[in-house]
Amino acid sequence: MSSPIYFTPDGKGRALYNETVDLSAIGRLSIKRATRIEFSDKAQAWRVYPPRGNKVLFASPSREACLAWEQQYLEAQEDRQHSE
Repeated sequence: MSSPIYFTPDGKGRALYNETVDLSAIGRLSIKRATRIEFSDKAQAWRVYPPRGNKVLFASPSREACLAWEQQYLEAQEDRQHSE
């Protein structure tokens, strides 16, 4: 899994975290979840939510499918933000 790292003018980096590169080697990390992925007993499916709020962004019986969707969704948001 690869994700671009975006750097701000003050030197801070922003990316979807993965363990491909040990980013702790270049400095202190601050990691926050960009979404919530929770299992719904009632729906018998995994659901992806924004960090605050209860709007379902995506749902699947597969947690792996939710994680893959989350990565594509968040990368597309970052790409849009940095292409403007």
